Amino acid sequence: MICRILAFTPAAFTALSLLSMAPVRADDVKLPPTMAMTAYDTGTAGFNITVGVGKMLKEKYGSDLRVLPAGNDVARLAPLRAKRAVASAMGSGTYFAQEGVFEFGAKEWGPQSLQLILSTVDCNAASLGVAADTGVKELKDLKGKRVGFVVGSPALNQNSLAVLAFAGLTKNDVKAVEFASYGAMWKGMVNNDVDAAFATTITGPAKEVETSPRGLIWPPLPKNDSAGWERMKKVGSFFFPHVATCGAGISKEKPIELGNYPYPIFVAYASQPADLIYSVTKAMIDGYDAYKDSAPGASGLAAARQTKNWSVPVHPGAVKALKEAGQWSAEQEAHNNALFKRQEVLSAAWADYNKGNPPSEEKAFLAGWMTARAAALAKANMPNGFE
Repeated sequence: MICRILAFTPAAFTALSLLSMAPVRADDVKLPPTMAMTAYDTGTAGFNITVGVGKMLKEKYGSDLRVLPAGNDVARLAPLRAKRAVASAMGSGTYFAQEGVFEFGAKEWGPQSLQLILSTVDCNAASLGVAADTGVKELKDLKGKRVGFVVGSPALNQNSLAVLAFAGLTKNDVKAVEFASYGAMWKGMVNNDVDAAFATTITGPAKEVETSPRGLIWPPLPKNDSAGWERMKKVGSFFFPHVATCGAGISKEKPIELGNYPYPIFVAYASQPADLIYSVTKAMIDGYDAYKDSAPGASGLAAARQTKNWSVPVHPGAVKALKEAGQWSAEQEAHNNALFKRQEVLSAAWADYNKGNPPSEEKAFLAGWMTARAAALAKANMPNGFE
């Protein structure tokens, strides 16, 4: 295989050499012979798209991309933080990690300086898929039903809560069922261990449920339901209305009004060299035609289709590549610089909080940090995002 799937073992990581070997050159693209990226579980949209990008990198630039599947956001980012992977195909967990909230408010983490490479918004959407045999037609019908949550995955969990909020529901209104990973949660849908789970409509596991005896539906989130969208954005500010025309049980002939945000979002740490991220981004832009049809959703990675002025800054290396592609503006530059400043404020607040002898107990530590975080952002005249 061109894109090798490796487990998270010390031996596998030791074998990865990201920058020490002589780089592969093609025009302005200079890539190491071997790179690693993390992604969601095998078979998911994020994983499949990353594999497609990897095939292009091998064939066009001779760089071997190893795709490391991981079941939650913490596991996806750990190799990046340890400099054993260059980038990750993330979801909205990118934003939570930047903000240092939920699992990233733990003492071992804190705000992470993640920055974008490229992301995709395509014909798909992201919402709660519901087993058709439950009889659910609208989101409000989920009251009392079993809804999946993934341990260590604030993105999936908060996204589920945001969709529930659209219907005026909270976690207390449903029966929360916890799983160890995204893949396990969707297997739970097939096995009738849970009734609803969050996903992008084009993920492989959703298709598996659709073709199973249970069947699958996507309760709509109508754009004209302003009250519903107001409730949803209070929990998931990064969502926007989107008409899905592809995915499990969805087509151009049978579209559904749902919500969406960029996914996958290819991200790297700010500490990654600008030259490397420039080369990765430029390779993805120049090699677009070679992978755009490799997996559902991949076509959304086109430079001209990038989501502008999102919640996380674009890496300087990626900015250079986008400028060369004619896909950057002065407005984006100003927005990006403000987000760099936000990351600096959050990082300084985290350092100050830990210098002040915070409580050691996990919940008390997180509560204290959220208070300190809110104060630092207020002082800098920046929105909290998590009232």
